Amino acid sequence: MMLGLEPEAPNRIWTYGLGVGSNVISVYPFISKWGMKCMQSKCVALVAFSLVQASVSITWLQVASVINLAAAQKRRRRRAIRRCLDRGCLHSKAWRPASFFLLVRSRPPHTSRSRGRMGYKKTWRPFVWLGLFLVVCSASADEASDVDSAPAAMVRHERILHVASDPGDPVTLLMSVYTPDGPGPFPLAVMNHGATSSLPPALQPRYHLSFSVYYFLSRGYAVALPMMRGYAGSGGRLHAHGCDDVATGLEAAKDIRAAISYLKQQPYIDGSRIVVAGQSFGGWNTLALGSLDEPGVKGLVSFAGGMKASSCGEWSDALVRAAGKLGGETKTPSIWFFGDNDAVFPTATWHAMYDSYAAKGGPAELVAYGTFGKDSHNLLGSGEGLHLWMPKLDAFLAKVGLPSTLVDPDYLPQAPPPPSHYAALDDVRAIPYLNAHGDNSGSTYYGKFLQRPLPRAIAIGRTGAGTADGGFDPIARAMKQCQQKSAECRLYAVDNDVVWVRPTPAPPATHFATLDDVNAVPYLDAKGRAGYEKFLAMPRPRVFAIAADGWWDAAALGPDPIAYIRAKCSAAHQDCRLYAVDGDVVWQH
Repeated sequence: MMLGLEPEAPNRIWTYGLGVGSNVISVYPFISKWGMKCMQSKCVALVAFSLVQASVSITWLQVASVINLAAAQKRRRRRAIRRCLDRGCLHSKAWRPASFFLLVRSRPPHTSRSRGRMGYKKTWRPFVWLGLFLVVCSASADEASDVDSAPAAMVRHERILHVASDPGDPVTLLMSVYTPDGPGPFPLAVMNHGATSSLPPALQPRYHLSFSVYYFLSRGYAVALPMMRGYAGSGGRLHAHGCDDVATGLEAAKDIRAAISYLKQQPYIDGSRIVVAGQSFGGWNTLALGSLDEPGVKGLVSFAGGMKASSCGEWSDALVRAAGKLGGETKTPSIWFFGDNDAVFPTATWHAMYDSYAAKGGPAELVAYGTFGKDSHNLLGSGEGLHLWMPKLDAFLAKVGLPSTLVDPDYLPQAPPPPSHYAALDDVRAIPYLNAHGDNSGSTYYGKFLQRPLPRAIAIGRTGAGTADGGFDPIARAMKQCQQKSAECRLYAVDNDVVWVRPTPAPPATHFATLDDVNAVPYLDAKGRAGYEKFLAMPRPRVFAIAADGWWDAAALGPDPIAYIRAKCSAAHQDCRLYAVDGDVVWQH
């Protein structure tokens, strides 16, 4: 990650908690250098940002009522609200700005015009500027959060701790710890976060839920996520070391070691079985920790690990040299994951890093998995990438003597069914049920699904469908959405594969005749041929059956048309056979 290490002014933030029903809004007053230059001793500002976590729903009306109530209380008390704050932006995939109100006192509180009351007016220019600023911040990528959505029920046992850092430069670090069911002791996985230069460290969100966390929980580990000093709720700040990437990594690594030392003292942790992992800058800090030879650490895992010091012009060469130095000091086995389209670290850079590390004796395995999505640096941010790293990491953990088998599948997204080859992915005519109304609305709905990014899923029932893409488990979300509209929902397609399977298998296509050749159908009279023409207009799933005595019938849209038509025919006729199923002729001589 691009890491800005220049000295920063201390962040000054006050919170004003307001209760809204069972929810609590954290109101952050800020003074912006764009819209509030008029704010001097005679001006008073209240800028309220209400932040709503993804799992909390608060309406604009509720927020407005609370803010107006707070303002009324201030007016009654005739107190000016004076806050001088550094500019900032609250930004996270897990937090979204819900409202923005600006109240500005336009004149002194006691004048003949105000009659002893504090006058307020709405100022919209700051609203527009700061509102646009918030939107830009919210839309930008956040490397500290790997996954944009996950079921809240997944978090069963969470601890948010404040622990002591490296005693050589003592501060207090914020750390999240997640444990499986039971008392333990559990093997420990430490996951270290990356960084982004788009926000001051103190305003970056707490690193908590991610696919990497779920992976380790599914293997029975307790998972700790310490925040670097200066990030989120951790005290202090990282120091600038220019192009000395080893010094930068070791500074963070010593704090990671302090967090591990604290956790070893806890009864629910098995301090003899530890794996340390990290993404981006966190991956680099993980490699730095390996050079400290911490007892109990059996393996190191680096996802696109590295760093870019903003004060180092030749950052790539510095990073390669530093990797060699760490490799020469490390005995703990490591595994490195890199992709060819990494937007932060070019392929030549990470290859040279690995070669330098391994050449100096660092025991390492490189997993070069090629191209992934639009940016392989965000491998951990999508369930689509699980198959690229989970089997490799399972094998690595087993090799170093750590748990690697699945013990709790609820922590991971559902695995997609195998391709069924029912139809081509883009064959909109083959979709069952959706075109039952004959208005092509189902084809349009499916066409929109095909335009969605991966990972994605579509589930179909007899009276409705559901689609989902991205996030923690699109398969589960698509099924849930479908089940709200229809019974008997089944997956039709996942990612780029059709996985739909008929309840009763159909015979293979025989190409006895073209599907629309009415005269080719055996045993039919004029009435039967008219019936077959009606069959051709039926929506899928559909089936047409015949018997040697001239009987014929068609079925469509039921839960199992093939089983239905066979049962109906065999109840009163002999030699019942299927002639056509969906878009294929299956008649055999």
